[in-house]
Amino acid sequence: MSGAVLVAIAASIGNLLQGWDNATIAGAVLYIKREFKLETQPTIEGLIVAMSLIGATIITTFSGPVSDSVGRRPMLIISSILYFLSGLIMFWSPNVYILLLARLIDGFGIGLAVTLVPVYISETAPPEIRGLLNTLPQFTGSGGMFFSYCMIFGMTLTPSPNWRVMLGVLSLPSLVYFALMVFYLPESPRWLVSKGKMKEAKAVLQKLRGREDVSGEMALLVEGLGTSGDTSVEEYLVAPATDEDDPSAEKDKIKLYGPEAGTSLMAQPVTGGSVLGSVLGSMVMSRGGSIIDTMMDPVVALLGSVHEKHPDATGSMRAGSNLFAHFGSMFNVAERAGPREDNWTEEDQQATDNDDVRSSDNEMPEPDEESGLEAPLLSHSDLPADHDNSIGEVQGAMGIGGGWQLAWKVSEKDGQYKKVFLRQDEVPASRKGSMVSLTGSQLPISGDFVHASALVSRSVLGSKALVIEDAIEPALVQPVETTTKGSVWKELLEPGVKHALFAGVMLQILQQFSGINGVLYYTPQILEQAGVGVLLSNLGISSDSASILISALTTFLMLPCIGVAMRLMDVSGRRSLLLTTIPILVVALVVLVISNVVSMGTVPHAVLSTASVIIYFCCFVMGFGPVPNIFCAEIFPTRVRGICIAICALTFWIGDIIVTYSLPVMLNAIGLGGVFGIYAIVCCLAFVFVIFRVPETKGLPLEVIIEFFNVGSKGLQNEVE
Repeated sequence: MSGAVLVAIAASIGNLLQGWDNATIAGAVLYIKREFKLETQPTIEGLIVAMSLIGATIITTFSGPVSDSVGRRPMLIISSILYFLSGLIMFWSPNVYILLLARLIDGFGIGLAVTLVPVYISETAPPEIRGLLNTLPQFTGSGGMFFSYCMIFGMTLTPSPNWRVMLGVLSLPSLVYFALMVFYLPESPRWLVSKGKMKEAKAVLQKLRGREDVSGEMALLVEGLGTSGDTSVEEYLVAPATDEDDPSAEKDKIKLYGPEAGTSLMAQPVTGGSVLGSVLGSMVMSRGGSIIDTMMDPVVALLGSVHEKHPDATGSMRAGSNLFAHFGSMFNVAERAGPREDNWTEEDQQATDNDDVRSSDNEMPEPDEESGLEAPLLSHSDLPADHDNSIGEVQGAMGIGGGWQLAWKVSEKDGQYKKVFLRQDEVPASRKGSMVSLTGSQLPISGDFVHASALVSRSVLGSKALVIEDAIEPALVQPVETTTKGSVWKELLEPGVKHALFAGVMLQILQQFSGINGVLYYTPQILEQAGVGVLLSNLGISSDSASILISALTTFLMLPCIGVAMRLMDVSGRRSLLLTTIPILVVALVVLVISNVVSMGTVPHAVLSTASVIIYFCCFVMGFGPVPNIFCAEIFPTRVRGICIAICALTFWIGDIIVTYSLPVMLNAIGLGGVFGIYAIVCCLAFVFVIFRVPETKGLPLEVIIEFFNVGSKGLQNEVE
């Protein structure tokens, strides 16, 4: 996975530059307001800081749709160029108006980086370490703040600190960022698939995963283009398919096809043992019950049951083989190194290509026999039953991470393909001869089997398929036109997308109004008001230098806390980190309020205030800092991910502007204690919201997460009805 890790590190430099800028302006504004005589004009002072936020808000409005059109990588390259230009202009700024213009351009670069880096990392990272890699932007951002504060502190010790140099240094690391974006960073494979560039997507995916066999994930990326809201929960007894199996002769059995030749299963629908089915049943029974049951989001309950029943499976690609672990070499899988025997011809490919939708530039990848792009996506087993193969090869074919398997079935009603996400359940089942007893029912089935939950929904492959040995099977080509050419804005109205968008937007609002960015931007002033200069006055350090030094130390303490969060993000999970850290935020804020309301000596007041702020910062960067961006980058379908992320980011920046611009006024009106009291109330509301409305997404493939939102939105609609 080194490929995915390295590209995530490279992309996260954009957030390092954002953190650098945040700390630099926090220190430089002390000297800017003196040069331009802004001590009596807090509005202009706030505007200098907030101008970058205004720029970020403006660019975010367009970043989502544009990135969906031209790609993630070109937008990140533009971000690096904007960073460089803004640094040069800030270094030159002869007056406050040029400085405001430079800050606006800087905001454009920040907006692109903050919005698209989490999206890019989510689309390139494997599920088992996606949380860790998506915490990197938080780590690099705090690292950039620390190094910037150190630079500013050193400059404040000089006789005449130069704020232009403080701000202009930004252009130097932006050159490194530009070089990495241009010469190293690949395009997102999910975006490439959305544009029909299958060969390029497969090559990038092979590089990122460090292996040749990425057929299962490629198929998953194709299916991720859909936003179907018709997801249903089913449960099956699943057994290996044999040459003698004929699902048409047995109405109670279904044949499931995998993404590679030879990976097929026989499934028998059952009821009464599925973890997901049990949760849905309990939700129906609880309608009209207690207020807590009514407030609980069905998605929270569904994903909570998954993580509760399979705590070891989530977050591990090896867990992808759990469903078939005790079958051994149950599959008849074609040898990867040997020639394919799929009865596949160039004429078949040409006939299919004529009906398939091309990419936006009307280019279709040339047939590539070596890459396997001509092979059928789904194919039934045609090898002898005694053909042996390792479970690792099976996992590579059907496993998509997090304990989930991807398969397809043909709908009996309309002949349409349906995608099936499978996961093994642990239910009390016993065998009596050729009969299986499951929760009081006896079902005939022979051979090895497992009980599995399934998320079933319409496939993007539709009914366009090839006939191979009298079996209708789709091929690894572009999805049907209704999927690729439909209105993207219309897809925002899909129940599952609206459901996810509400959760993402609310989490961003609560994060911003907990006050973190306003506190960070004005940390030197806040700490100066708290009297931290007393702590360092005996060392001969001025008040300005002392406040900046404390800010640097505070930021430095954040780094190991973010490191802990990186370790726990895919172990404990996003939701658990929020529920653990938010109460500590509330306690720290309450202590800070008390220290500012109760009369006490100067030194105790300074110590207590500084300690509370440090604890607040450290706990924030472990939970409420990285989780909203990670969460929002995970919960939307590929085709609307850019637009939805832009909406969430727009909420982020508007809240950021309000908090940052209003903080000086609020400090003058109600003091530090009143400000932090408001933040404490918001954190309490956020804690309640997380309990009832924020599900756990660790270790799940992105395409599976949206299926849960589809199911949950149907549950909410049923409750309303």
